Amino acid sequence: MAIFSAMMSTFMAPAIDVVIPVYNAPELSKRCIDSVVMHLGSSIRMIYIQDDASGSETRAMLEGLLYPQVNVYHAPNNQGYGRSVNDAIARSDADWVLVLNSDIEVLGNFLPLLCTAMAADPKLVVINPTEGDMLNAKANRYLCQSGGYVTTYRFRGYAFLIRRTVFQAMGGFDPQFGRGYYEDTDLGRRLTNQGWRMGVHPDAIIRHETGASFGRGKAYQELVKRNRALYLSRYPLARQNVLVVSGACTLDDLPLKLVNSLEQVMRQGGRLHWLTPTRLPVLSCLQMRNSEIDLRVLLELMLRGWSREDKRLTEVWLLPAAPAWVRALLKLFVLMRRLEVRAWEATSF
Repeated sequence: MAIFSAMMSTFMAPAIDVVIPVYNAPELSKRCIDSVVMHLGSSIRMIYIQDDASGSETRAMLEGLLYPQVNVYHAPNNQGYGRSVNDAIARSDADWVLVLNSDIEVLGNFLPLLCTAMAADPKLVVINPTEGDMLNAKANRYLCQSGGYVTTYRFRGYAFLIRRTVFQAMGGFDPQFGRGYYEDTDLGRRLTNQGWRMGVHPDAIIRHETGASFGRGKAYQELVKRNRALYLSRYPLARQNVLVVSGACTLDDLPLKLVNSLEQVMRQGGRLHWLTPTRLPVLSCLQMRNSEIDLRVLLELMLRGWSREDKRLTEVWLLPAAPAWVRALLKLFVLMRRLEVRAWEATSF
């Protein structure tokens, strides 16, 4: 809390409310609520629980909560994740809102870290904590921005702190995505297109048990497929899957025009995988992947996405000093798949 107090002394403390959409899974939902009160209670105002027409067991659990900070609303009909979050945030007048899936467990007070990042960068509109040690183990490979966060171009809705007025000005989550999935990715594209930045903090750790409410059965698969198609119809450039092959160089060695081209692919929601003779010491954001040049890795990338078109490579970018055998193999692959190839000459570096 000393860090939080010091941070608050440098700018006006924002009012923060918590929103937790709940649909069944009473044990996990109660664990989430208990952990929020325990670890974040002194840093927040209200906790808005949006019960999305859960069963009687979950409803009884919520009615039995005795925390004075908790406000429970029982929706008469199941609306899905996006509408539930929109409705709950509409009842808040806080500066910033922390939204948590009900299968999240808070392990400590990570709000000072997220608040410091938001205060340091006025264009940072939303920031995620990290699931377990997923990012922490490789955080030193990513460029840290002011406030200690790592840039991301993919908004993930499992847990996030967001500027409430911006969320509402953007219309919140689009209800066309129904029960859930890809509504967060869609909002992320809209925020990025408006010039806002998004981040993940590698030191803010939570526990996340995915699929607690909806599972991973046939209904889930069909919903994801439908919403992915809707998302890609809106943002066709998000289908970009670019393979970059180079000799020994780093981000600092690239001309500004190429750096901007790489960032643009990721900013538009596309994927980028860069093959180099040795691993890059620094990556610009979470959507930049890097591997050492290897026949197995190259073949995996070339064959990826046979069952899902949006995962297939769409372009190959050849940078100076790319190995001759890689160029030869890619030339054949490009001809077979009719892919676009872009090449940069050594004179441009």
